Amino acid sequence: MQFQESNRLRPLAHAVIPGGAHTYAKGDDQFPEEAPGFIVRGAGCHVWDVDGNEFVEYGMGLRAVTLGHAFAPVVAAAAAQLEHGLNFSRPGAIELTAAERLRSALGQGDRMVKFAKNGSDVTSAAVKLARAATGRDLVAVCGDHPFFSTDDWFIGTTGMPGGIPDAIRALTLKYRYNDLASVEALIAEHPGRIACLVQEVETTEPPAPGFLEGLRALCDRHGIVLIFDEIITGFRWHVRGASHVHGVLADLTTYGKALGNGFAVAALVGTPELMELGGLRTDRERVFLLSTTYGADTHTLAATMAVLDVYEQEPVIEHLHRQGARLAAGVRAAARAHGVSEFVDIAGRDSNLIYMTKDADGERSQAFRTLFLQELIRRGVIAPSFVMSYSHTDADIDRTIEAVDGALAVYAKALSDGVEGYLVGRPVKPVFRPYV
Repeated sequence: MQFQESNRLRPLAHAVIPGGAHTYAKGDDQFPEEAPGFIVRGAGCHVWDVDGNEFVEYGMGLRAVTLGHAFAPVVAAAAAQLEHGLNFSRPGAIELTAAERLRSALGQGDRMVKFAKNGSDVTSAAVKLARAATGRDLVAVCGDHPFFSTDDWFIGTTGMPGGIPDAIRALTLKYRYNDLASVEALIAEHPGRIACLVQEVETTEPPAPGFLEGLRALCDRHGIVLIFDEIITGFRWHVRGASHVHGVLADLTTYGKALGNGFAVAALVGTPELMELGGLRTDRERVFLLSTTYGADTHTLAATMAVLDVYEQEPVIEHLHRQGARLAAGVRAAARAHGVSEFVDIAGRDSNLIYMTKDADGERSQAFRTLFLQELIRRGVIAPSFVMSYSHTDADIDRTIEAVDGALAVYAKALSDGVEGYLVGRPVKPVFRPYV
């Protein structure tokens, strides 16, 4: 493949945009040097770059595009709404309809809904509500989960805390996933000071028996607000999210990504007792919860309801899991065939797979991750992870397995000869690092 136009545009983008992209996970440092730099079009699970190269894609908009790029019913619903205007001086009637539809789809008809534009904002709003409701300052997050918000309360805990005061960083604590004792230890160390626990329900590791139930019991016992981040798991594990799968409901839950199939929408869903602190029916001090000019623009909510229609009428979740299982089996078979099963493996729920790459010493390796990405791209597959969409067909899965087979043939040689002889350019780097 040729990337002349991408290579021409890269320095121009870096001169105008810090990092060359508006999202760190899409930056040049996250992909091999031989990679498409800019996408111009998508259809289903296929994308085309500025050089005209076509790929099967698995990043799917950082897991946001669950149905497929330019999915016709969603695009049509948004386009139809645009003809009637998208932002007024009073709430659009569609705001009520969309909120009722969402809580009905989630099976949470007694809860309240607040829409916003991204997962960071709704999760930070949940933290703010928890602090206001409890009168406490400390926030406890699951340290094994990668991302909750761009706001200071979370970014201060990462490897990239520049610009965040130490006083703010000290207000967020960490506990371990599936380690109830670590939660109990935090509560004992800071009695009566923790406002909330924040975590995803599940990532690559399922919750151990009793872990989520134990969290729920600890929060109830100590007056702590339980917040579940279902930005990824909502509408991917199940229409009602991972909390429904595991039978434990948080006080506040955040949703996004798949909710809009790429349109910018997220939602905070929670108990009226907490949510009304940001409303007009409370006797307590009010919370400035979520209030943005574009927080509930009408075309986005029309797209959201079209997404809900598809989920209600078609077997989206079943398809995601079936195709993911098929791909995982194919990747593992290819790894066995090339003798690299100890060095390349698949993890996570079938609808949301990641892969792990190790070097000849069995250590996780960014250089070998880059090599794998590079060789997949050469074979027409963009796969920072193996995230399924409703548009991934059997033919797409077969094409991907064939690409994986070819990539692993190179991987096996690199294990023997050294990765330097096969990798073009520098390895990818973690997003959260303090220096370039």
